[in-house]
Amino acid sequence: MRKSTTQAPALLAAILLGASAASGPAFAGKADDTLNAAFSAEVTTLDPYKESGREGLVMARLIYDALLYKDMKTGEFRPELAESYKVVDDKTIDFKLRQNVKFHNGQPMTADDVVYTLNLVSSKEYNARYQIAVEWIDRAEKLGEFDVRLHMKKPNPLALEMLAGNLPIYPKAYYESVGSQGMSVKPVGAGPYKLVELTPGTRYVLERFEDYYAGSPKGAAKIKRMVTRVLPEANTQYAELVNGQLDWIWRVPPDDARNLARQAKVAVSNAQIMRFAYISINPNYQDGKSPLADVRVRQAINMAVDKPGIVKALIGGASQAIASACNPIQFGCETDVKAYPFDTAKAKALLAEAGHPDGIKLDLVFTSLPRIQAEAIANNLGKAGIQVTLNEQQYAPGISAWREGRAPLLLTNWGSYGVGDVGLSVGQFFSGTGDDLAKDKDVIPLLQSANASMDRAKRKDDYSKALKLIADKAYWVPLWTYNVITAHSKDLDVTQNADEFVEFYRANWK
Repeated sequence: MRKSTTQAPALLAAILLGASAASGPAFAGKADDTLNAAFSAEVTTLDPYKESGREGLVMARLIYDALLYKDMKTGEFRPELAESYKVVDDKTIDFKLRQNVKFHNGQPMTADDVVYTLNLVSSKEYNARYQIAVEWIDRAEKLGEFDVRLHMKKPNPLALEMLAGNLPIYPKAYYESVGSQGMSVKPVGAGPYKLVELTPGTRYVLERFEDYYAGSPKGAAKIKRMVTRVLPEANTQYAELVNGQLDWIWRVPPDDARNLARQAKVAVSNAQIMRFAYISINPNYQDGKSPLADVRVRQAINMAVDKPGIVKALIGGASQAIASACNPIQFGCETDVKAYPFDTAKAKALLAEAGHPDGIKLDLVFTSLPRIQAEAIANNLGKAGIQVTLNEQQYAPGISAWREGRAPLLLTNWGSYGVGDVGLSVGQFFSGTGDDLAKDKDVIPLLQSANASMDRAKRKDDYSKALKLIADKAYWVPLWTYNVITAHSKDLDVTQNADEFVEFYRANWK
């Protein structure tokens, strides 16, 4: 997570003032049709199947294309490298490939490239970084020069989600020659941009691929050239943006964004993303002998947290308080569930009714969340008689404490891998997996059914029923969604999607 400069507003203001007064020339902008962007985190590899950082994956979407494309505005899956596709049955999808696709090295794409890529990255030996994207694939089969059949191990309703951008296609001959290491520094894809220069960990230069195929839902890149640099210091990014040496930066803290928005040539944008925060409550803690076994106590915890107040004070932007165990922008996220409005007095009354008039004491493990947010929640709970001891952990030990039943409460956040489907939110946490400590006999079969069905209407109905039960029984305290703030030149028109990908190929100069 980027380090915020909000602790030093005077320093930031001084930097921006100095940048505004600087008399040096501006290098970014539309004059030379070059989009200059900056990330704080280093891009580890340009082989997306081995990359875990969002920055590297954003760049990969520019260099590589996949069989399908998801329109984030409509939720529609559209053919990308495929010309068309057909779901043959619950375990089979057929693809007819476009015949006008070239890779950046001039090689035409055929079924051989698609079959090779999908069989390679789904193999155990390859060990893809995000197994969830490939583990469902049984095998890809060549039916003709431009026809491919994909076999699944079992029905996977998230198959199209994974095929849309998450499974880029590689040129078989080139990858066999250079391997993952070669692809990481000299990538060859079929995307709208090609890499022309790289200084590992520092600078990446992309140019529009002039032979990009007609008919792509991405469309040909509008801006000719893109230069991305890694600048770890936020204040350096701010100064260069104001000076005109940068056109785009992201993940700007709210306070810094407000300062940047005052600059004449800077625009600030805010977009809600898939990530959301929650408190997971273990009703079976201490073998079901803790106060958390009583639904009234769990409801009291829900009512004690001032979600709207914390969002307004600490998060802001497009973030919103939520009542369901999912992000409202995900498919299948039922929002018509029992809500628990902030009411300290009612929370105290529920505790007393449950036999705890003097309140209760609990540990609260939290991970991957700013401490100030955890402290605000703890303060709310304390006012209702729920005294919590904050126990901050790194992600892995924090999740282990939860899964092993050592944590009564877990405060964290979840991004659903950027996928807009509740199969990767509520479908993961309450379906009898290691994350599911409620083990509710009514909820589990609903989610297991939804997670295995290719029928979207049936899935939506099952998820709706499960989410209503989870809210009724108060197994979670759903908290709020998160947002990403970007700052960019007012000359630039660019959109940040909810999946945390930036479609720079659609960016244009105003």
